[in-house]
Amino acid sequence: MRNPLNTLRPDIQAMHSYVVQDATGMVKLDAMENPHRLSPALQAELGQRLGAVALNRYPDGRVDFLRQVLSAHTGLPEGYGLILGNGSDELISLLAIACDQPGAKILAPLPGFVMYAMSAQLQGLEFVGVPLTADFELDTPAMLAAMREHQPAIIYLAYPNNPTANLWDDDAIEQIIQAAPGLVVIDEAYQPFSSKTYLDRLARHPHVLLMRTLSKFGLAGVRLGYLIGPQALLAHIDKVRPPYNVSVLNCECALFALAHLEEFAAQAQDIRAQRAMLFAALSVFPGVKVWPSDANMLLLRVPDAAKTFDAMKAQGVLVKNVSKMHPLLANCLRFTVGTAEENERLLAAFQKSL
Repeated sequence: MRNPLNTLRPDIQAMHSYVVQDATGMVKLDAMENPHRLSPALQAELGQRLGAVALNRYPDGRVDFLRQVLSAHTGLPEGYGLILGNGSDELISLLAIACDQPGAKILAPLPGFVMYAMSAQLQGLEFVGVPLTADFELDTPAMLAAMREHQPAIIYLAYPNNPTANLWDDDAIEQIIQAAPGLVVIDEAYQPFSSKTYLDRLARHPHVLLMRTLSKFGLAGVRLGYLIGPQALLAHIDKVRPPYNVSVLNCECALFALAHLEEFAAQAQDIRAQRAMLFAALSVFPGVKVWPSDANMLLLRVPDAAKTFDAMKAQGVLVKNVSKMHPLLANCLRFTVGTAEENERLLAAFQKSL
């Protein structure tokens, strides 16, 4: 009998699956989630709203309405529109499909979001990673040289970056955009916590797209991302989007959140305040380096990342050990900013782990 595994691509068989850490019974600070839940009153209101959704019908006009609401909320430039995705991950995959021509390549700084490289591999495209500097800044000369050599169809610039949590230099971004032979995608997944956005500069360059998600906004479980760009360009990318890719429940949850912006704005403000507190508290530990953050996470280097990670986990606090993701991240951990109570437990566990 033929081995069914022989029908699968060898590179797929050799890949490692995306691993989600078991957080049962833990203070979960490993995945950059918003730690705040809805109040009981809002939970009840959302429950009633979801209960009234026509689950027997395919998503249709309601999703179109969500696009209109998101467009108004974002404040799109004239002639710009957006595409909805099942999280940013799906949008990254759609871009790889749409740009899959012979010899096409995708380029991004490293360390960065793992899905840029994974989507390229799954689509059979070459991924080119350009290392950041030792302080996690864009190496502009290296980026420009790689762009000249590889002529990438897509360049991803996370703004702020994951896992380093920093914003790139404005002049470096503009140099890369000016020299780009294809699309440049500015990934603003962490925009609710950032001091800057590229949105006000977007209309300068018709080959630049802006990607955002409602995951960090506070709806990680809803899985809804959106890609902003010139309508004429998005119309073609939208052709590869699966029909009905956003469920009516996802759509209604997003509309509910956008109708309660003040609630989520208050949550984001609290997270930014807690981030400042954590940064100050972690910075005083000897032998520990903490990098400034414009996201809802902090990257830090410790003497022994594996030992510190295991010790914190043993105390019921789950963070992310990113030390093996890239050589530049040697002995680095990534802490999600939690609630005040969760951050107190994190600091106590961290102190004991050192």
